[in-house]
Order: sequence, then structure tokens, then C-alpha cells
Amino acid sequence: MSTLIRPPPVSPAHAPIENVLELTSLHDIDADLYTNSRPLWHPPGARGIFGGAAIAQCLSAAQKTVTHDFTVHSMHCYFVLAGNSEIPILYHVERVRSGKSFATRTVQARQRGKVIFTTTISFVRQNSGGEKLVEHAVTMPQVPTPLEGMDDFDHGSDAAGPFQSQRIEIFDYDSPHPHTKKCRQWIKARGTISPAGGHEAHLAALAYMSDSYFVGTIARVHKLWRFSPSRKNNTKSSIDEDVLKKLLAMDDDDLKRVEFLKPDDIERIRRLKSGRQERESKSADTPEIGMMVSLDHTIYFHDPRGFRADEWMFTEMETPWSGDGRGLVFQKMFSGDGRLIATCVQEVSS
Repeated sequence: MSTLIRPPPVSPAHAPIENVLELTSLHDIDADLYTNSRPLWHPPGARGIFGGAAIAQCLSAAQKTVTHDFTVHSMHCYFVLAGNSEIPILYHVERVRSGKSFATRTVQARQRGKVIFTTTISFVRQNSGGEKLVEHAVTMPQVPTPLEGMDDFDHGSDAAGPFQSQRIEIFDYDSPHPHTKKCRQWIKARGTISPAGGHEAHLAALAYMSDSYFVGTIARVHKLWRFSPSRKNNTKSSIDEDVLKKLLAMDDDDLKRVEFLKPDDIERIRRLKSGRQERESKSADTPEIGMMVSLDHTIYFHDPRGFRADEWMFTEMETPWSGDGRGLVFQKMFSGDGRLIATCVQEVSS
């Protein structure tokens, strides 16, 4: 059973992402306890549910515990265990502090009594910064504008997902220096977010989409083959056996929807499936890496009420460092008119 309560009917007045992220209050048990109203997505080839769902639903739960004049400005998250899409998630909000200008909440997401995700979220009262402000922001790079009707990534094999994505060529891709490369895309929530959802719905949608295309940044800038399908010399594959089986069972359309696969990866899987894979020399010029796992995820919201998540937003990801089996990735998120609306940081492990 993937939800604790029978899912309510899908509301046509809400955008798909609002329905995906809908929470059910368990106030009869605890006033600050919530659960997912609908089944959560398990991306093909991933170890658990899409991380953006846990991020966004924790934010949604916390937003329900502050007054309307408080708005999130930062959240610091840790992925503890892989979430199981077949088990309901319980979100418990703790009201750590409720001050005049700032409020702090922690949220724990639990399955079978174990914490799978935890976050601390800080809210600020609107217009509490004073009359005279020191302001600056980085400018958005010049990139091709998104094309309506195009989508590089579907959320599932049977229906269009809750958001659209258009990826742009990696900046400086042929550079020998990984830290100079930038992975870029346009994203937006599909449909129109309802007025009833308010700014909270747009913030939850941004939080959900902030985890898109993020974890694989280091693998992309290093031009790494994300997993090894061979059993040469009886060495163990660096990808989970069950994940590889799922990939081999997919058709071309489904493979194209797997976020961490590039065209070269898909071609290798095709060769595996057809039995025509040639021996590949795993030399220094063709490095490989195991499945990437997000360790943590931080979002700083710079203009939390000044954007719409159902309009095109531009994101740019870069990595200043990797080593010791981990790597750090920065992401800048801009509104369509070029304003910096959020900055994200993630550490990943292979």
C-alpha cells in the first residue's frame, strides 16, 4: 500500500504538480503530522523515490505550521535512507522556534519507524529587512530561450509528468577542467498552479524541480559512464543488479526518460540487449562511476514570492570540487526574466 489513506480524486483545478505533492493531515493523531496523499514516483534505475518529492512535501508540511506572513528563505536537507514508493511516508513537523522575525521548523520523513529524510527549514516575516537594503545578484547567462511543446524528460512511461524540462548543451563541455563546465536546463511545472495554492504551491513546486538533473552533474562534467554493465574477469558490476535488469527491460522511449542516462549510455544498453556489445577497454580515457547518491540538499530562496513555478525557469549547475568518493554541486535558478530566485547546493557520493 503506497498511501495511508485512499487517494482523493485528482482535482482538475490544480496543476499536476499540486496533485502529486498533495498532503493529508493526520491531525487526529498529531496536529503536525502529515502523509502523502498519492503514490510517489520511483524513477527508473533509481534506488528509491524521487528526492524532490521528499524535499517538496517536507516544505509543504512545514508551511502549514506558520502564519501567511512568514515565508521560507532556506532549507537544509539530508537524505538518510532510500524511500520506498510502496510504503506511505509520515511527515512530522517540530515547531522549534516561532519568533517575531524568524521561525524554525524541522521535519522528519519516516517509513516503518525509520527516518528516511530530515530537514531544518527557516522562515522569515515578510518585509522584516528594514527600509534601507544592500542588494546585488548574479546575472543570468545568455542562453537560447525554451521552445513551447518540447520536453526532454517525462515523469513516467504512461503519462506526462508534473513538470517539463528542456536541456541545453553543457557549457565548455570539451574543456579539460571539469570545474569550468556548466549543465543547464529550462524547467517549469506543467499546467497552471491554482490561485488557491498561493505562493506556497509555487515554492513546493520549485523545491520538487530543484532535484531534477542535479545529482549527475559531476558524472556529466567528467564524461563518465555512470555504471559498468560488464562482468569481465568476474568483477562485480558497479550498478545494482536489479537496476541493471530494469534498464535492460526498457524500450528506447523509456530509456530516454531515465535522467542519468546520456545517448552514449543508451547505445551501450542497446548493444547489451542485442548481444552485440563489443569488448570495451576500461582504460584511463574511458573512466566509469557507480550510481550517484545525494547525501544532502540545501535551497536558499532569494525571491520566494516573486516568481511562478509554472513559467519557464532557467537552472545552471556546476561543481567546484570532487574527491574521496564525494563531490559538491552548486545550482543557480533564475526566473524567465533573468532574476536569481534560488541557489541550491548538493553533496553527492558514488
